[in-house]
Parts: sequence; C-alpha cells; structure tokens
Amino acid sequence: MAVEHSPENRRGFYGSWPQIGVPAGLLLASAMVYLLSFLPESDFFNWGWRIAFLISAILVAIGLYIRLKILETPAFTALKKMQKVVHVPFLELWRTHGWNTLLGLGARYIEGVTFNIYGVFIIAYVTGALQLPRQTALVGVMIASGVMIFMLPVFGNLSDRIGRRRMFGYAGLLIGILSFPAFAMMETKIPLLIWLAITIPFGLVYPAVYGPQAALFSELFDTRVRYTGISFVYQFSGIFASGLTPIVATSLLPAGGNRPWLICGYILLVSIISAVSVFSMHDMHKRDITTDNVVPGVNPTG
Repeated sequence: MAVEHSPENRRGFYGSWPQIGVPAGLLLASAMVYLLSFLPESDFFNWGWRIAFLISAILVAIGLYIRLKILETPAFTALKKMQKVVHVPFLELWRTHGWNTLLGLGARYIEGVTFNIYGVFIIAYVTGALQLPRQTALVGVMIASGVMIFMLPVFGNLSDRIGRRRMFGYAGLLIGILSFPAFAMMETKIPLLIWLAITIPFGLVYPAVYGPQAALFSELFDTRVRYTGISFVYQFSGIFASGLTPIVATSLLPAGGNRPWLICGYILLVSIISAVSVFSMHDMHKRDITTDNVVPGVNPTG
C-alpha cells in the first residue's frame, strides 16, 4: 500500500518506511529481553517473559487502528472501477506471473537467512558456543537494529536512482562474503568486536536488501495480483528462508566441529542463489505499475 500510494519515481523510498517496523520491533524486543534477562533465570521462565507479551498489546492496538484508517490505493480503486478484479488471484498469479513468483522466492532467500542468523541464531551462538553472557549478543542486536532504522530509507531512496536489482543483488552477495570475517571476529570473544561483527552485515549491509525489497517485489506483479504475489513470496519463502534457518545453523555448528564455517558457507550459498534470482528479473524500477492492469492475461513483467 505504501508503494502504490507513492510517487512513481519514489517507490523505493516510500516502500522502505514500513520496513522500519522490523528493526524497530527487534530493537524494542531485544531491549525488553535485555532488561528481563537480569531476573533470576527461574523467575524469567516462570513469569518474566509474560511481561513483554502483555506490553506488546499496546502495539497491536496501534497497528489495528492504523490499518482500519488506511484507504485503498488509487491503483486498486481504478481496477475495481474497470471491473478487472480477479476472483481467484492465486490461480491468476501462477498463470500470468509464475516465473516472477519463483524469482521472488529465490531473491528473498538471503533476506530471511540474514535476519534469522544475526537477529535470532546469533544469541544462542554467543551464549552457547562462545559461552558469553546473553547481554553481549543482545547489545549487538540492539546496535544493529538502531543503525538499520536509519539506513533503510537511505537505501530505499538510493534504489530509486540506481535500480533495485543492482543494489539487492550486490548487497546480498556482500552479506555472504562478510559472514566469514564476521564470525571470525565473534570467535575472539571480545564484546566490541562481536558488536561490530553483528552491526556491519546486519545493520549496514542488510538494509540495502531489505530497504528496496518492498518496491522490488511490488514491481514483479500487476495490480490485480500484486497483494497475492507479494504475500505468497514473502510468507511462503519464510518457511525455508526464515523458519528453518536457526534449525539449519544449529545443525551445521556441531557438524563443523563447533566452528561456524559451515554456517558461513551456507550463508554464502544462499547469497549466490538470491543474486542469481534477482539478476534474472527485468529492471522495472522506472516502470509505471498503476497502468499495467488494463490488458487481462498479459504479463508485462515477462
């Protein structure tokens, strides 16, 4: 909705603002767990963790209020006036945008893996494999989240100028390459180096992938299937790109002799898959996405 409401040449910038909700939420959650982690472990597991969930009800209420106040986008309103709304959009998605859907699934792979490695798995890695306090990892995640909040609109804006494919693809590859020095820095067990090892790939490079992602995926699909296409790509890829990542990393760690290099190899492999996927897309950051629904059955995105 942010992308369709935005000016044609500012989709990356406007689309990056809703993405800020993720690092902002991660920052709040990490800060809350950081504070609660000072409780005795028995108290934390018995009742302390419930405090965070009770407080989150405030954010749920705010989000519901915002969603109920948002109007439909001009593009979708025009679609309804032309009576071009698709009754079974999921089937139409695969009939007209099957290839783009597969490319979107592949492109998001590195984004989901990066978030769950540096935002989720890293806490267990620092506390378990490195035998350091949980607070050490949480501080690194909070610093990276704070930096990311500011970098997302920067990269979203830059994607409007240089194109989203190029930024997304090269940044994804860089994340894979940086995983090796990042984990090497963590193995020093020096808190400052651990914080840098988390912040550089997660706070500085990851936003170049996550920032333009909203506009990149929106441009893959026509208005009549855009919501379905984006939702399917993002949610279905969450199974292998997000949900399985901590499990994969936890399995690779002992397989590598409790050293992180197999995990780094996995991240690099995923980055290559995502780069190939995104570079296989057509460059559409200058395309008018509001006028592509007047010819049913034709897929202008290839």
